[in-house]
Amino acid sequence: MNRQPLFAEERRDEIVRLLGERSKLLLPELCEHFDVSPATIRNDLRDLDRAGRLRRTHGGAIPVSKAVFEPTSRDKEAARIEEKRRIAAYAETLIEDGDTILLDTGTTTMELAKLLTTKTGLTIVTNDVKIALFLEENTSAAIFLLGGMLRRNFHSTTGLAALAQVSDLHVDKAFMAGNGLSVEKGFTTPSMDQASVKKAMITAASRVIFLLDSQKFEQVTFTQFADLQDAHTIITDNGASKNFIERLQIKQKDLEVCVV
Repeated sequence: MNRQPLFAEERRDEIVRLLGERSKLLLPELCEHFDVSPATIRNDLRDLDRAGRLRRTHGGAIPVSKAVFEPTSRDKEAARIEEKRRIAAYAETLIEDGDTILLDTGTTTMELAKLLTTKTGLTIVTNDVKIALFLEENTSAAIFLLGGMLRRNFHSTTGLAALAQVSDLHVDKAFMAGNGLSVEKGFTTPSMDQASVKKAMITAASRVIFLLDSQKFEQVTFTQFADLQDAHTIITDNGASKNFIERLQIKQKDLEVCVV
């Protein structure tokens, strides 16, 4: 297909994004998609394989193990941005002036943070460095950035320090992210360290609201951090399967699912 030429870094990010939507990518379809030579795509796949962002195969590429693979923040920022903005816009309506809230690390929670510039009297707890920096520069909110080990390429803190700090807190509402949601396994993430912090965040909140685009539905990653009963509300986009939503609400009758 004819398209505006991309820089190599942009093209490689797009390859990773496409692979997140499919079980495999073939060399000819990538050549056609980007209108570049097989040699160019082979170089891209080789470099992405070396970086651990996909697994190169004869004739194409497959994802690394879905159970433990977690796209970097840069990969996530490029994916399904309009859906994430709609989810964030709905979540913003649930925040009142004077609330104490917790923002989990994630690209959808980052979009929510961008909508808080006119709110007053907020106290915001987060373990996401980029979210904290944006809020510090653009809002009047009191910001509590959890300390701990910084996850390289994810700009978030984890570990015992972050866990201890959030365990001592109580907030009105927690806005949570996740990598997978299934009826049987609940909410999952590839990172055990991140899972521990997420569990503590959920315990700290009176109301727990998950911001999940529909591609996370019917997915299970490495470790569970919450059951369906831990969530009060899930906000998702209109690509969500009605059947899957019905199964969620049969399993957890009090669960509110908002489709935007």
